Amino acid sequence: MSALPIIDTPRTVITVPSEDCAPLLQAYRIANRDHLAPWEPLRTPAYFSEAAARQRLAQSLAEAHAGSALHFIAFDRAGGEIVATCAFTNIVRGVFQACHLGLSVSAAHEGTGLMHEVAAAGIAHMFGRERLHRIMASHMPANVRSGALLRRLGFEREGLARAYLCIAGRWEDMVLTSLINPD
Repeated sequence: MSALPIIDTPRTVITVPSEDCAPLLQAYRIANRDHLAPWEPLRTPAYFSEAAARQRLAQSLAEAHAGSALHFIAFDRAGGEIVATCAFTNIVRGVFQACHLGLSVSAAHEGTGLMHEVAAAGIAHMFGRERLHRIMASHMPANVRSGALLRRLGFEREGLARAYLCIAGRWEDMVLTSLINPD
């Protein structure tokens, strides 16, 4: 992968940022701690430190340069703060040409269509510039918002994986979905 992509949407600028953005990532994590907790793994207090944010950004850059993941962060065009994340991970090339998608949106922007805007732009990049064939995403059955978002984005349900991920300290079932590149 050469230069890291910068994707413009009407409300955001999306990229894989440098470690200099650690204070912004830390602020996003702290501000959305309770909002995201039901849908994420248990987090230690250290996860919310600036050092952990800096380490995560360094790892994200390394994965982007290796071509194994693009951990996009969406910055609000007007204010510059982080408003959403859109990660395309476990990128596999060869005969598979696929990845997994993970999303988060700030509590302040939930229900505004911002996550759809960011995810649609990221998907267009992955299918266009990255030439992937398939994007897979999963969500807990109780996460109605994520399920509805994935359907609006065109993802189709493929099944239910029992006790698939440890979320908030419990093994949770996950609805498995995918989106196939139409080109």
